Amino acid sequence: MKVFAFLLSSALVIGFSISSHAAEPIIIKFSHVVSADSPKGRAALYFQEMVERRTNGAVKIEVYPNSALYKDKDEIPALLAGDVQMLAPALPKIEQLGVQEFEVFNIPYLFPGKDLLRRVTGGPIGQELLKKLEPKGIVGLAYWDNGFRDLMTNKPVRHPQDLQGLKMRISSKASEPMMHALGAIPVEMAFSEVPNALKTGKIDGTENTASNFYSQKNHEVLKYFTDSDHNYIGYVVIVNKKFWDELPDNLRLQLRLAMGEATRYGNAIADRENDDALDKIKFSDKKISVYTLTPDERAEWRRELRTVHRQFEARVGKDLLKAIYEEGTALGYKF
Repeated sequence: MKVFAFLLSSALVIGFSISSHAAEPIIIKFSHVVSADSPKGRAALYFQEMVERRTNGAVKIEVYPNSALYKDKDEIPALLAGDVQMLAPALPKIEQLGVQEFEVFNIPYLFPGKDLLRRVTGGPIGQELLKKLEPKGIVGLAYWDNGFRDLMTNKPVRHPQDLQGLKMRISSKASEPMMHALGAIPVEMAFSEVPNALKTGKIDGTENTASNFYSQKNHEVLKYFTDSDHNYIGYVVIVNKKFWDELPDNLRLQLRLAMGEATRYGNAIADRENDDALDKIKFSDKKISVYTLTPDERAEWRRELRTVHRQFEARVGKDLLKAIYEEGTALGYKF
């Protein structure tokens, strides 16, 4: 009987192995617009590895970085059409779906610390936001970090009034309310155009993460870096809902588990790369002045920008803002 049981068990294992390898793997095309070596790019590749390991090759992730499949403006329409299954667009891109609540991430100084950000994106508030994508034909899986925006300018900036009259590059209209509130002149332009615009004086400064400043060598053109952490830059990982719903339950579970691993991995890289980039900027031979706002100065910026919070309130909803304030208050922050 023991020999028979062993043979039966072996046959079942072999049969399962053959059947699993005989079936064609499910292909998920994952498109994004940044380099494979960026935090988002590396998180996507880690997700690819974890999925194939967890599903024993039953699901294969094909990652297409650097806009190899679609550019920014074309990604979401392609996802909705089913031409690609997964994306990780920047949070402001969700606005084109008409889900205004995602504009909450555009509010300056809404997240005084990463602990509050994690509490929101990893908790009920973040999940409720993701659910608002489902009527649009999209399932939200995770939030991935890029970091917090700082300022780099051609004059010292420590107080809100120091931006008065400066032509500041912004990546999208999401940053316009803040720049207008501070008396700056927002100039929307593509990331790739910034170095030349700085050299020619078309702009006086820009906002971005430290890692993006360093990779574009902005510190070789501008003289002043203000470590302000005034605005969060992140991505939302999304998948076509029809495709997602048709997957077997066990595979959806493994994909979610793999996404959790990739999220922790990618966010840790973003933290580390921004810290490393800031150190490289500080100790470069370009004689750039790096200034970190004091707690009192950050409070001054937050007070000055409360008007922007009120502007966004009508768009994202008073209850959503109140819920985030309450989470922050529980952590000891004052709004």
